[in-house]
Amino acid sequence: MGFEKLLVLTFLVAAAHASADSMQIQPVMASSSDDKVNLSVYYESLCPYCANFMVNHLLKIFQTDLINIVNLRLIPWGNTQIQSNDTWICQHGVDECRLDVIEACAINSWPKVEKHFKFIYCVERLHLMDKHTQWQSCYGANNLDQTPVNNCYNNGLGFQLEMAYADETTKLNPRHRFVPWVVVNNIPLQEDFENFIGYVCRAYRGNKVPKACAR
Repeated sequence: MGFEKLLVLTFLVAAAHASADSMQIQPVMASSSDDKVNLSVYYESLCPYCANFMVNHLLKIFQTDLINIVNLRLIPWGNTQIQSNDTWICQHGVDECRLDVIEACAINSWPKVEKHFKFIYCVERLHLMDKHTQWQSCYGANNLDQTPVNNCYNNGLGFQLEMAYADETTKLNPRHRFVPWVVVNNIPLQEDFENFIGYVCRAYRGNKVPKACAR
């Protein structure tokens, strides 16, 4: 989780082409929003630890009935910094700056968590395979129309979304020390983030306990 050498980057537009497997998830059932546990993941798109967490751990909430009691929020900003001249310092290079905005646009374009998570999961899975430049294949692999994401990216909305994520990340208390920084009902899990399911189950106060919490 150590920091790599930071590079000063401008906000650039680029694209790539390739293919990736789609993700199978369970349907989300209706549940009272008052009972749901807030699960927030502060991350950056090309962080290997973030990608591993999403692909090999966070995915489990969609493979079980746990998603029915979770309000999942993904916040793609992480350790990025803003300079006085409005350039961004992204920990893993210009591609990370680009993909953070793309993923922010995906979240905005497809508000249903199961939909935008499919896309982000695909991108992060490609990163673990050292194929993140093939991220555009994640549209077709998941039958997603790329038009709203492209519009968001090109018209400046994505930049505004990222600025809001930057502000939220900066105001974390305590401040994040690494990514992924996982928070359950405003309580940071810190180094124990991979055990998030246990924290979610203990935080749940509703009467529809999912099977995933009974294991």
